[in-house]
Amino acid sequence: MYQQLETEQKALEINLDRKIYGTFAEIGAGQEVARYFFQVGGAAGTIAKTMSAYDKVYSDQIYGVEDSGRYVCEPRLYKMLDHEYDLIESRLQAERPNTNFFVFADTIAAINYHRTINGDGWLGIRFQLDPDRGPNDLVIHVSMLDNDNRLQQQAVGILGVNLIYACFRYPDDPETMIISLLDGLHGRAKIDMIRLNGPDFEHVNNKLLSLYLVKHNLTELAMFSPEGKNVHASEFLYKKYVMVVRSSFRPPTLTHQDMLQKSYKQFKNNPEVQTDKTFLLTEIPLESLCKKGEKNPNEKDFLDRATLLNALGYTVVISNCADHQEMLQYFSDFKIRQLAVVLEAHKLLDLINQKYYQNLDGRLIAAFGELFTHEVRVYVYPSLQEGSPELMKAETLPVPEGVKFLYRHLLDNQQIIDISEFDPEVLNIFTKQVYELIQEGGTGWETMVPQKVAKLIKETYLFDYPSERIEFEY
Repeated sequence: MYQQLETEQKALEINLDRKIYGTFAEIGAGQEVARYFFQVGGAAGTIAKTMSAYDKVYSDQIYGVEDSGRYVCEPRLYKMLDHEYDLIESRLQAERPNTNFFVFADTIAAINYHRTINGDGWLGIRFQLDPDRGPNDLVIHVSMLDNDNRLQQQAVGILGVNLIYACFRYPDDPETMIISLLDGLHGRAKIDMIRLNGPDFEHVNNKLLSLYLVKHNLTELAMFSPEGKNVHASEFLYKKYVMVVRSSFRPPTLTHQDMLQKSYKQFKNNPEVQTDKTFLLTEIPLESLCKKGEKNPNEKDFLDRATLLNALGYTVVISNCADHQEMLQYFSDFKIRQLAVVLEAHKLLDLINQKYYQNLDGRLIAAFGELFTHEVRVYVYPSLQEGSPELMKAETLPVPEGVKFLYRHLLDNQQIIDISEFDPEVLNIFTKQVYELIQEGGTGWETMVPQKVAKLIKETYLFDYPSERIEFEY
């Protein structure tokens, strides 16, 4: 059973475990992690070497030059892990044949004097759980929230201890491993990318790790590439024009396909947008994975949706951003030039009604200012209400009377934009109907989804698609 321990307790427990031995290599914020292991005593049983190549020339001589010229980046972290693990293995393997080696590394940019850097970095560990097996890697990206350099350095130390402890004490429980990373740090740091792989974790689906980050409030959102690899926004969104399509995708239908293709095409054709610097994300809201009245998301349901979106070639975001403001706040660190969010018309109406009826006390303008900031543009895909032939679009949205003036202002200023091209033949496809047909083993749903989606659902039995019952004769 998971029990939260103090940082010093964790460090001492690792120090007293004679099977664990390794190196600490830290760049940027001092040797904060190693310091904890030295201070609690017994460090000689754990630490082979500590180092901090603080000077850039020294760092380049040891780990090589980064093409990007950056030192706080994912490639730097992996070069550190590669170099240091090769050293400890080649120098000590014969001397310590029954030892589980590890290398902990971090490269951190803590908040600076002028507050032009908020503080973030990469931390990772390469570690063995069995001397006769190869090493595993756990890598994370962290954003620091303390508004003080000294406090951020302290937080890095605590996080590093948590990371090392989690790998050696919770290897059979990835969810607990993730929860424990912020022990003693809630409100002081966010972890928005995690990647775990190696011979002892071949059974672990890294997409689920992204879900755990969001589920347990370690971050507002996490993402993974079409190949299913957990990635960080800094890898590909820096100074880009980003479109996010938010929907349940349960499953992705022909309507979703049309919405993705037509909205992205219109976005790229905007004269204010540089076509070669655009990026499309598909977003699954965390709340859409939970049954009504429940808080825990359905993990299989999530993996089924994510698998299909990846198969269609999309980068997937899982988020608990209640509104666009939270998403914008997350993306602001990457200097995104323009953020566009795509919503189906009926979902936009739900959002507006929610803001309107919850703020009849005079906060209406403020509430809409939070929802529709000047940095965000909302592209609206038309929708039909079930049982009605009437087409709902941004221009004809039946918003409450008391908000019509504000809404008109948003339309005129191109903060809310109708998607002009769409296929009217797919608007009568409703996700709920398709999902129910799949579960019931019904027919006809195959024509309502992309061919690749239908094929995968049938071949891998996604969304509880009924499998054939095979009768055995004895």
